[in-house]
Amino acid sequence: MDTNTKEKTPVIEFKDFQFQYFSQAEPTLYDINLTINRGEKVLLVGPSGSGKSTLGHCLNGLIPFSYKGEIKGSLKIMGQETKEMDIFRLSKMVGTVLQDSDGQFIGLTVGEDVAFALENDCVELGKMRETVQKVTDIVDMGELLKSSPFELSGGQKQRVSFAGVMVDDVDILLFDEPLANLDPATGKTAIDLIDRVWRDEDKTVIIIEHRLEDVLYRDVDRVIVVSEGRIVADMSPDELMAADILPGLGIREPLYVTAMKYAGIKVTPQMHAGRLDTLDIERIREPLLAWNRAQEKKEKSPERPAIFQANHISFQYTKKRKILQDISFTIREGEMVSVVGTNGAGKSTLAKVICGFVKEDQGKLYYGGEEMSDWTIKERSARIGYVMQNPNQMICKPMIYDEVALGLRIRGVPEEEIEPKVDKALKICGLAPFKKWPVSALSFGQKKRVTIASVLVLEPQILILDEPTAGQDYHHYTDIMEFLKSLNSQGVTIIMITHDMHLMLEYTPHAIVISGGKKIGDASAVEILTDEKIAEQANLKVTSLYELALKAGIEDPTSFVQNFIDHERGTRHNEIETV
Repeated sequence: MDTNTKEKTPVIEFKDFQFQYFSQAEPTLYDINLTINRGEKVLLVGPSGSGKSTLGHCLNGLIPFSYKGEIKGSLKIMGQETKEMDIFRLSKMVGTVLQDSDGQFIGLTVGEDVAFALENDCVELGKMRETVQKVTDIVDMGELLKSSPFELSGGQKQRVSFAGVMVDDVDILLFDEPLANLDPATGKTAIDLIDRVWRDEDKTVIIIEHRLEDVLYRDVDRVIVVSEGRIVADMSPDELMAADILPGLGIREPLYVTAMKYAGIKVTPQMHAGRLDTLDIERIREPLLAWNRAQEKKEKSPERPAIFQANHISFQYTKKRKILQDISFTIREGEMVSVVGTNGAGKSTLAKVICGFVKEDQGKLYYGGEEMSDWTIKERSARIGYVMQNPNQMICKPMIYDEVALGLRIRGVPEEEIEPKVDKALKICGLAPFKKWPVSALSFGQKKRVTIASVLVLEPQILILDEPTAGQDYHHYTDIMEFLKSLNSQGVTIIMITHDMHLMLEYTPHAIVISGGKKIGDASAVEILTDEKIAEQANLKVTSLYELALKAGIEDPTSFVQNFIDHERGTRHNEIETV
């Protein structure tokens, strides 16, 4: 949709807007002057704590109705001052799809949930059914009206949330981190759906999202960059890629743009680098080819001994529901391995089998060549640590020291031996200054480190982490991954369940792919993410580096991706050495 050809009618107008939460000493938003016009699609990005989510809360009425604070300046939506409106009237103008779809469900079935707003408005039953069918057909959920929302996949849940918002026929759609809990291919489908509704239904769309490259898979009119409560950029994607401001703000730019910079290419708006599909490849083909030829080939490291093996593992919760089917793989000492696949593929169940939380139906597990069938959960936890995705589901003590010491105390370790072990774990995790702090005073990322410390204190040889970087901006993502890399360098074997393809590429040389409970890939991360067949089967997405190499006519695109990763690792190592 070319909004430049349409008359620009403002639907959102911030003027000298400022907001300060009552619980905060300083404002979260400063001097916001921003106009969004009817029919625009706008992407809002910024590091964690930048204020982008607060901006979203101002738009949908959660501020000031749920989150109290002081507002200065003006915010008008559809020409009306929001501080003079109530949240009900705002909800009829701005529909919000939350990051956590489960928190948005009310009905027992898809149909009931989508109809909720219409029931509140006392819409006649026949009209209600017609409207529900129409909006669920738009989001491709019209045949699942009698299904429970909680039995759906992550992508389907999001579609139901989307339909529940659209049923009111709102003019403005706000998506808060729509890709956070979705695998790459489902995320791509979600962006397609948002794009289709934007075009076909003539909506104004605002997307708040960390995953910039994934959103820019489809057209976006403007990208608004927020940092420290202020708008620092408001420009087209092509202009933003040329401005070179994202890395300095801790926001990951698209991988293909980084590859262009490694090749010495100065990115300009005329290259149309805002989307890979629009990139003027003729301008950059020769420098890319020259850079790729100049890269030195790295020798393979010698193979290490196996630390863990799974031989023909199968598991099912019920007779009808097979979760894992005949899975075999080997993990070697000191490896960093990613386990990837679509939502519901069986990745987390595999981790539960390894840790002994559930018992395999067939097959055998081996640790250091020793069969684990008779090992208790306690015996396994002494060698294999498991860190859940959400730290709040693991932490059970109010104080940091007590949380990290808990595992040792349960094992009856004398108190005088516990403190040095806890101190060591806290130091490794960068938490030594917080030893006597309450857990409640920590950020989400710091809580994640507490859970890792509580596992590390038991000195496991293998550490399994479920989505270690979920919901983290690029700065915090890098902190967590470099920390895990340092643990790995000290001899800890690390297995990561992840949806993050960049994490998989940059940090885990070995990748195992699960789809429908079966292993369909077991190779280097580069080989997996340049294999279109495996990517399609497992709901992955081939890396944009591979697509860039194909567009540029590079004979061996897999080698190009490997060259990029080697260069990136070397660059990051040098940056850390400098610091």
